[in-house]
Amino acid sequence: MSIQARRKPGPPKKPALTGRDVCGTKYIRKLRKRLLPLRRHRDCANRLLHYDEYVGYILLHFFNPMLGSLRALHQASTLKKVQSQLHLPRFSLGAFSEAGRTFDPALLDPILGGLVGEASDLGLDRRLSALERVPTAVDGTVVRALARMAWALWRGNGEQAAKIHLEYEILKGVPVRATVTEANASEGRTLRSQLTAGKLYILDRGYADYALLDAILNALSSFVVRLDGNAAYEVLEERPLSDAARKAGVQRDLIVRLGSKTAPELHDRKIRLVQIHVRDTDALLGRRRKSRVDSKTKSLRTHGGDYTLLLATDLLDLDADLIGDIFRYRWQVELFFRWFKCILHADHLLSQSQRGLTIVTYCALIASVLLTLWTHRKPTKRTLEMLYLYFAGWADDEELEAHLTKRQPAHA
Repeated sequence: MSIQARRKPGPPKKPALTGRDVCGTKYIRKLRKRLLPLRRHRDCANRLLHYDEYVGYILLHFFNPMLGSLRALHQASTLKKVQSQLHLPRFSLGAFSEAGRTFDPALLDPILGGLVGEASDLGLDRRLSALERVPTAVDGTVVRALARMAWALWRGNGEQAAKIHLEYEILKGVPVRATVTEANASEGRTLRSQLTAGKLYILDRGYADYALLDAILNALSSFVVRLDGNAAYEVLEERPLSDAARKAGVQRDLIVRLGSKTAPELHDRKIRLVQIHVRDTDALLGRRRKSRVDSKTKSLRTHGGDYTLLLATDLLDLDADLIGDIFRYRWQVELFFRWFKCILHADHLLSQSQRGLTIVTYCALIASVLLTLWTHRKPTKRTLEMLYLYFAGWADDEELEAHLTKRQPAHA
């Protein structure tokens, strides 16, 4: 038997794209007006694919489930509907790859900022809306990279990965800034280089660096951060607990002096320390959590039983139970990372350079903010699917409105 006869048949060839397969062009066409300032980014005189066109194609990728790869985008660029309605030219794969290495991602920051400025408070929690400073959760997530992406340093065994450092505005339910680095980059140092005034930074214990917290205060912002259980502090005052605080699990409400003479950054400031007892709801329901590797000690650990949160903040006047609620809202950024990777599939490597991956990340953030502006709520998988059907003409205005009304959340 010949070698060709023994070969298994491959997967069936996908049908060619048609103009009917590309949806959402009306909405992307409106956004392209905001992208026109990018046309001034002229890195070379003979470029055929400009910055605004490059971003337009990436946004087309996020709003079209059929355009899941670079080659699919390239095929879409040959369609008359895309060329006429979006005024996007046909591009070559080489030009698209080169564009990601050439264009400046910083030019997308004001475009994202303008969209975030149009978003309104989603009514998540009235107590948070009354705060003087904007609650902003900050965290990082790792995106797997290819071995040939030499800039994406991670582990010593040849694995490559990038890290996305994200700022997420809790009240509006939108991302406001992102930075892409190699996976080994320090999250604390990245945040310190981007501090702005008027924010309430909500941070997990990976950011519990006293120099960073001092820099946040010097930038005229505030923080709520989780400390390790072995944090050193000197108790200056212990405040009485209200009934609401006790019901919320607050055990102690302290005014302390953090650090020591060897760590003097916050030693001259009065810091509030709220100790909260957290019940293990999984154990109460009879579920057992699996062991996993600790990110610091690289040893196996099991989250079992109740545990204690130690929260530090410079906010001395708020109720102790509200401090705990503010930290719980930090989980919203984790939910956004799940949306980012699992539903929007924004970790798909349309570009392998650091600049290109940053541009793709910003386009994913712009797409997420647009969904929030269109629906006036945080986007979900079901809402994104309904928008796909609406863009394609399978759902009408009444059906879309009925879906959005059904998923209208109850305000806190």
